[in-house]
Parts: sequence; structure tokens; C-alpha cells
Amino acid sequence: MKLASARLAIEGISHSVDGGRFAAKVVTGQPDLFQADVFSDGHDIIAAALLWRRTGEERFDEVPMVFLINDRWQASHVFDQPGDHQIAFAAWRDLFATWRKEISAKHAAGQSIALELTEGRQLIETALGSRGRANTKDKAALKALLKQDDALAKEGDAERFAALTGPDVAELMTRAAPRTDLTQSEILPLHVDRPAAAFSAWYELMPRSQSGSMERHGTFDDVIARLPYIRDLGFDVLYFPPIHPIGRTNRKGPNNSLTAGLDDPGSPYAIGSQDGGHDAIHPELGNFDDFRRLIHAAHDHGLEIALDFAIQCSPDHPWIKEHPEWFDWRPDGSIKFAENPPKKYEDIVNVHFYRDALPGLWYALRDVVLFWVNHGVRIFRVDNPHTKPFPFWEWMIAEVRRVDPGVIFLAEAFTRPKVMKRLAKVGFSQSYSYFTWRNHKAEITDYLTELTQTDSRLVMRPNFFVNTPDINPRFLQSSGRPGFRTRLALAATLGGNYGIYNGYEICEAAPVPGKEEYLDSEKYQLRVWDMDQPGNIQDDIRLMNRLRRDHPALQQFTDLTFHTARNDQVLAYAKRAGDDFVLIHVNLDPHNVQTFQFEVPLWEFGLPDDASIEVRDLIQGNSFTWHGKNQTLELDPDTRPYAIWQLIAPGAPRP
Repeated sequence: MKLASARLAIEGISHSVDGGRFAAKVVTGQPDLFQADVFSDGHDIIAAALLWRRTGEERFDEVPMVFLINDRWQASHVFDQPGDHQIAFAAWRDLFATWRKEISAKHAAGQSIALELTEGRQLIETALGSRGRANTKDKAALKALLKQDDALAKEGDAERFAALTGPDVAELMTRAAPRTDLTQSEILPLHVDRPAAAFSAWYELMPRSQSGSMERHGTFDDVIARLPYIRDLGFDVLYFPPIHPIGRTNRKGPNNSLTAGLDDPGSPYAIGSQDGGHDAIHPELGNFDDFRRLIHAAHDHGLEIALDFAIQCSPDHPWIKEHPEWFDWRPDGSIKFAENPPKKYEDIVNVHFYRDALPGLWYALRDVVLFWVNHGVRIFRVDNPHTKPFPFWEWMIAEVRRVDPGVIFLAEAFTRPKVMKRLAKVGFSQSYSYFTWRNHKAEITDYLTELTQTDSRLVMRPNFFVNTPDINPRFLQSSGRPGFRTRLALAATLGGNYGIYNGYEICEAAPVPGKEEYLDSEKYQLRVWDMDQPGNIQDDIRLMNRLRRDHPALQQFTDLTFHTARNDQVLAYAKRAGDDFVLIHVNLDPHNVQTFQFEVPLWEFGLPDDASIEVRDLIQGNSFTWHGKNQTLELDPDTRPYAIWQLIAPGAPRP
């Protein structure tokens, strides 16, 4: 009976997403902890292992699991290649380890162990036989062990006991003995990303505004000239909104005006004109040779280019004539433009994904992404993915990753929580989040706890953008320079991924009155930026990105813990990776000095409340000692609204 053979229970699997319907996510080069509850009836010693393989392979590799507490077992493994994988857990009764434990207890109590020695010898003989798992080398060792036992029979039980229960024999039998009542869990999917999916710093700009003049449209060469500045700030991803031809029909003017002048550039999201569609470049930016030079120049500066993948079209897009069946038409024969009442997007029309558009549109969109992958782009920010079908994303992302498993997709979906999470499940590597609107201590704590401590951590990697061309947060509109520094510190140290839209470094905050939108937004016009003007926060940005690079603790996301700061305007939290322990305090009030008592988390180092610990100020670079758990600090938002400390455990290597 198959049911009878599954004697052990394997439950509570850490990386199971909806029972294996979707893949959990890890990254290459970082150890990940895999856990499960493993137990059986009775008191026999059991053993367990993590099984893993690349999807499509037949044989599993194996990682031994260790017992933690309360039937919880754990294995650590580092994956070295991105792509789709499978994992499972196996468990079995270890009869030799059980025998070794029982005979050792009887021997220590002075009881007779003659029969037990015979039982142990029989277990070794079984391992040597056809039911065992011994290779040629192990078989030779088992035969030698039996021969030694024969010789020791003349010496006595104590000598045989010592020979059969030694650690070398235990290790040999772990490898060679049959696995009694071997039970395997269900096989689960696991996606392994490259590290940039979990740790990246994004800088967003519009290439057309990089010329330094309102009279000249920017080019890719202008962007190349900006690369040293962006890299000096410490970013590693440079992201562009759409770079495709822009339609003329219903083109928008400055500040989203319905009337555009002849020289107004229009919204880059109105994709498509007589110059081409999603696989073309806006002529004023340059050509594909120019784009190729940009890709290479960015690489030389340690930057990756990320492109916007926006599935929408200008009424002038070539697809409308070539594939009218991909679009919605009104009863009067006019094409239906995009709406999100009360907002209207007269310069944009949407495709639909079913009816006569399936499968042609799906293949066309997949091929657009692969087209840009072939031109050196491996990161895509996807515009409004929550308005497109989940099955499409699951299929398309899998298709692209079959070609290049290192491609990263960021979901720009500010929508309902379950929808955002579903997009992460179907394959998106990163996700926009509600961080932009989480300003108070309780809501930040609750939201980050949800992201890092619930099952969301298995699939959803947030990218904490502090602003975007679409979002000028109300907090920034009213908080001045201190607020920009506060939100930067939170985004850069709370998140593994974070990003800024250019202008943030000069505290750009002029809004459309009453809205979370930028006045004179470069979504609808060219802009000239002076990033070196007084009051800029470039030094803060450089500091945050340097600390992120230098400290493994800040490169993690789910290791976040919140700590006590006795002031509702101050957030205290820490991250840890091995010996690297970083403690952060942030004043959430951009207008007032905040004094507060806080707890030094001495317990994290096994220290009592009255102990001392060495502290390094990661901003100033000096070191000192905190004595005792309770300390007091003042944070002045006009001086610096945050403090970042490294706590150095006794005996740990000094930085």
C-alpha cells in the first residue's frame, strides 16, 4: 500500500506558495534557508534532506537538513545559476543512528549488549547488500568493518562496541544504509534570480530632457554624458520611460493639456507613429547604433539600462492598421481610447488580449521584449500590469526566461494588495509597493512586517521608489529638504531595491494644486535640470548607496527587525547578515527636533542588559561604546534626520 509507505510526516514547508501552484523566489550567490516540519511516530531517530534540481533534469542533488526545535528542520543552500528549479524534502527513519543511541545508553548503564551488537552487525550487512546505497568505496569499507568485527569477537563486547559505534562508522552508514520508510514531499517550483532582482538602486530619467536646453530634444549621447554623474551617486540601474516614437493624434501638451503645440513632444506613453511602434526608437533620441553605444557605455560605468514596457498605443501605432482585431472599437466605428474615470487618456488606446487577439497579440508582445533583450536590455519596468491578464504575464515571463533566465521584470502596479501579490506570484521579479504612502511609524512598521514576515516574502520583492513621474507624494510637497532626506534613508535602508526619479536630489516638489502630480511634468514637456543647485541632497544619496554596497546587512530585505524607540516620531530598526549588524534611527517628523530613548538590542548578541557594546557611527566614521541597554538620542531634521550605527559583537572581526 502506497499510503503505508509514507510513514513520516513532512509539513509546514517554507517555500510552498499556494501548495506549489507558484514558484517561491531566491537569488544566486546568497544562502537561503529551507525549512519543514518533519516527524514520525515513535522514538526512532529520523533524518531529512532538501532535494533540488534545475527544471528538466532527472536527478536531484541533496542537502542534509539539521534539526532546529519542535520537529522543525532546516537546510541552507546557495544556488549558482539563475532559472527555474524544483525542490522537495525527503525524510526517513535512521535505524543505525537509533541503534547507536540505544546501545550506547545500555552500555553506559552496564547492561548486556550482546544481542544489540548482533543487531548492529545485521544493519551493516543490510547496508552492504542489495538494499543498501553503498558505492564501491563504501562497500569496501563495510566489508573491512565486518572483518574487523569478526576479529574483535575474541576480544569482547566492549571492543566491538567501540568499533561499531565510532563516528566514522556513523558517517559511513549515513551514506550507505537503506533509508527506511523513505518519504518525499511534493515537488515544488522555485525560481532563482540573479542578485539584481533582490538588490538594486534605480535612477529614473527621461532621455529627452538631458540636452540642457529647452530648445533641443535630448539624445542618447546626452544620456551618455550623464552616466558619470549617475554612477557617482552610486546607482546601478538607469531606467527610461518609453523611448519609442510618439503619436500625433490627440497629443498632450504641457501639464496634460488637451491641446499640444507643433513643438510639444507629447507623452512618451502614447507609443507609436509612422516611425514605428514598440520595436522602434523615437527618431530625435537617435538610432540603434546610438542605443548600442549607450548600452556599452552604461556597462562601462557599472550601470544596467532598464526600459519601460508599456502595452498601450497611440492612435497612430502601426498595429492599429495591421491588426485592428487587437483593439476595441465603438459602435460608431471609432477606436476606444483609454480611460480610468475620471481620468481620460485621449492620446492612448489599449489592446485587448482575447477574442481574435489570441494568440497573435501575445506572440507579438513576447517578441517585443525579446527584441530588446537581443539589444542588451535585461531589466523591464512594466507599466500598469494589473490591467492585463494574469495568464498572459505568467506565459510571457516564462517564455522570455527560457531565452534568458536573468531577465528582470518590475511590476508598476499600485492597486489592490491581492492583485499586486498575484503579479508577483506569476513571475514579476520586483513590485512597486505602498511604501510611497506609508509615512507614520505604525503604518510603516505594520506594512514592512507584512512584507518581510508573512508569506509575501516568498514572492514579492518590493522596490521602494520615493517618487515617480506620476507621483509627487503629498509628504514631500510639504516637508522640505528634511523630508526628502528622511524618505531617502527609509527607502534605501528598509528595502533591498529602491529608486528615485530625477529631481529628487534637488528636492523638486512643485505640485499641480491639490494633486499628487508634478507641475510642469516632463511627461508632457522638456525640462532643464540643475542638479547642483544649493540645497541638493546628493551627499545623502552617495552615503546611502555606499553603505548599501559596503554592508551585507543592508543588502537583505527579510532580515528586518523593528526595535524600541520611545517616541512615535522615531522609527528604529536593524538588519543583520552574519557579523554585520546595522541599527538605524529615522526622525519621521520633518519639522521638529525629536529626542528619544531607545533600546540597544544587546540580546541579539547574547549580552545582558547591563553589558557594553562597541558602536561605529557609519555616518561620521568614529567608534565608541554604549554601556547598557537604554540610551538617549536627539535627531534634528535640519541637521540630519537619521542615524546609522554598526554594532560590533564581542570577538567579531573589526570592520
